[in-house]
Amino acid sequence: MNESFESNPLIDRLPKHLKQFIKPQNYDDYTPINQAVWRYVMRKNVDYLSKVAHSSYMEGLKKTGISIENIPSMYGMNRILREIGWAAVAVDGFIPPNAFMEFQAYNVLVIASDIRQLENIEYTPAPDIIHEGAGHAPIIANPEYAEYLRRFGEIGCKAISSAHDYEIYEAIRELSILEEAEGTSEEELKRIRTKVDELQAKTTEPSEMALIRNLHWWTVEYGLIGTIENPKIYGAGLLSSIGESEWCMTDKVVKLPYSIDAAYQGFDITKPQPQLYVTQDFAQLSMVLEEFANKMALRTGGLSGVKKLINSKALGTIELSTGLQISGVFTNVIENNGKPVYIQSTGKTALSYREKELVNHGTSYHSEGFGSPIGRLKNINLAIEDMSPRDLQAYDIYEGKHIELEFEGDIKVSGEIITGSRNLQGEIILISFKNCTVTHNDQVLFQPEWGTFDMAVGKKVVSAFSGPADINSFDMITHVPSTKTIKSKKSDKREALEKLYAKVRSYRENEPEEDLDLILKDLIKNHPQDWLLSLEIVEIAKQNNLPIYNEALEHLLNVKEQRPEVSHLIANGLNLL
Repeated sequence: MNESFESNPLIDRLPKHLKQFIKPQNYDDYTPINQAVWRYVMRKNVDYLSKVAHSSYMEGLKKTGISIENIPSMYGMNRILREIGWAAVAVDGFIPPNAFMEFQAYNVLVIASDIRQLENIEYTPAPDIIHEGAGHAPIIANPEYAEYLRRFGEIGCKAISSAHDYEIYEAIRELSILEEAEGTSEEELKRIRTKVDELQAKTTEPSEMALIRNLHWWTVEYGLIGTIENPKIYGAGLLSSIGESEWCMTDKVVKLPYSIDAAYQGFDITKPQPQLYVTQDFAQLSMVLEEFANKMALRTGGLSGVKKLINSKALGTIELSTGLQISGVFTNVIENNGKPVYIQSTGKTALSYREKELVNHGTSYHSEGFGSPIGRLKNINLAIEDMSPRDLQAYDIYEGKHIELEFEGDIKVSGEIITGSRNLQGEIILISFKNCTVTHNDQVLFQPEWGTFDMAVGKKVVSAFSGPADINSFDMITHVPSTKTIKSKKSDKREALEKLYAKVRSYRENEPEEDLDLILKDLIKNHPQDWLLSLEIVEIAKQNNLPIYNEALEHLLNVKEQRPEVSHLIANGLNLL
């Protein structure tokens, strides 16, 4: 990976499967029009948000060194964010939700480094540097909120997704790319919008990831803080949208007190939000997050946790009461009286303890899957893990003995014990057999010719979560999105307009060497519909008492009349003057 920004220790310690999403920022790719879009949005936001945003936002802008005049570079941001214990990396648009949240768990802010088109200046469904840099970065300067964000990432990346979630993610990513790409046909937009609508309308049991993403949306992205009567903005989606930050403060948007109920309120990323949630303070965010986490399979385990992993059809981990962790794609569970009594994974599987893979129990050894009974032995009150060495000897559970174990749920294991593995507390966590047969009633689950049978020991499933226990057990650097951001096309006319923007920018930043009068004439003649450069010329002319002020203003007002869809943007710009 060729980085075009200064790294810091937080980025250096990221695992490889997260580093695969990082891309160079390529600062020189930002055009003069991109810079003008950033400047317009930031000037408008700082003016308006100083009145309606949480006080941490304005303070954070200063702390993070984000400039109104220039798109931030990762190089500068990482030097400054390092001081508050965070880092920033550039990525290509939406990345998978689990990866996004895992970055947060490492105190790393993910920034989609592309920037919205001028046509989408008020709002874009695609994540961009305005949303991430101007929305997320300043607010994390608040230590309490930053800890909430980190903790959210830590819990969120363990949330179990469904196959439906992956479909929606890919569709929304494609929608965001096509909405932001120049020249996308209406037919193509209609196709992907219809697909997103159909997927979102599909009636399915919401997964943990779907629910926790709702919490993320109504807090990190679209959260309000304070009182219902006088809320302030802290959500990055609102902080970075000059349209919705004003809309959300009107009576047309219902304000609701924040609670865990927000997890069950869906959202449409393509439309303004009809309701928003108001948290009393940042401490309440953490309280609700913990309340939600207590309901997750991460903390409840059990049969429902195993079934969630099976339904996800994705890599996940089951942890037993002994601490043994089984990571793989789970495909089957045998249950008895509401408890799992046999679990089965298919394909590469790894066994771990405390997030470290057990020696000789990686994916090369368990390449075709792993199956094991779990739970208690039938008619024996003492679980294997709770047996002392004397108990184990009494029940013939030790090396060299041929034994028949019958578990609750009619799972039988018959074979000769080769060896066992123990955890730090001295509990047996794994027993290996040779000449072993495993059955469930008349069904054979394992037979001697298959080799050594490794039996997991644990009286119950205490946790089930997304991803592997040991991230080094699996090759995860191939899990990349199927679509890539479409770059703007450069027409001759567009190139000519970019040059005019560059000249005006140069005029503002340096000694006025350019002839503003000639630039204005060129603009009126060849790009009569462009409004933002006209606004910038009016601004400079007014500040410097230039004679072309009246001509520039007259042209801008003509554009305002001819293009009602941007008239409010022009009015807002003039108000700033």
